[in-house]
Amino acid sequence: MAPEITSVDLATGVTLEYVEQGDRSGVPVVLLHGFSDSWHSFELVLPHLPQSIRALALTQRGHGNSSRPEAAYRFQDFAADVAGFLNALHLERAVVVGHSMGSVIAQRFAIDHPERTLGLVLVGSFFSLRQVAQELQPVVSTMEDPVDPGFVRAFQESTLARPVPQALFETVVQESQKLPARVWKEVNACSMQDEFSAELSRIKAPTLLVWGDQDGMVPRSDQDALTAAITDSRLVVYGGAGHALHWEEPKRFASDLMRFIESAVR
Repeated sequence: MAPEITSVDLATGVTLEYVEQGDRSGVPVVLLHGFSDSWHSFELVLPHLPQSIRALALTQRGHGNSSRPEAAYRFQDFAADVAGFLNALHLERAVVVGHSMGSVIAQRFAIDHPERTLGLVLVGSFFSLRQVAQELQPVVSTMEDPVDPGFVRAFQESTLARPVPQALFETVVQESQKLPARVWKEVNACSMQDEFSAELSRIKAPTLLVWGDQDGMVPRSDQDALTAAITDSRLVVYGGAGHALHWEEPKRFASDLMRFIESAVR
């Protein structure tokens, strides 16, 4: 069955587009994309997930076809949206999967809502986003609408170490072009300010880290720091894969995700 695209109004004041597939009584799995992406970030993964789980791929505030508030782009704001999303769908707990920026939001959610976190999957995750945000700041701070399509394309290309289907790549470029300059600026500025690595020891949920050893954005040292900080965590390394490893190896990622869910949710 094709995933169902819909949207939901949250108590936090935003409307989020999301895609849903699978058994509504199955284990809820919330999928959070990275900076400038949308639910399409998991488009290649969804077909490999069994219908026995309830997969929910969100498009987060400021991104894609979801609401673009004028402010409130801190990790706490994104995490509050995830909690509001669970509330709106009457879900008590979920496995939360995050890629890149989405993985930092997933960390924040697990810290703020431990009782609602069945498990945590961090893909291409950062110990801290501050350094990457500082590197982007000279370009992002001068952005004007419309955002330079060449920059957007190069930004997405930098996440890859291997080719991905051209249709997917063009889709994620188009989704990134939906972000107005002010959202690029707000998210990046908040990423420089929000530093909570000292709180990572508060994460108690079973945690899987997945990282590609050709990741040009996140070093291995971040993975080692995360596994040291998060008590119940383990790391799986994809040889030859880049930052967007779930685009490059969606079937393997879906398989690793399901094995984790089966072990974490009993």
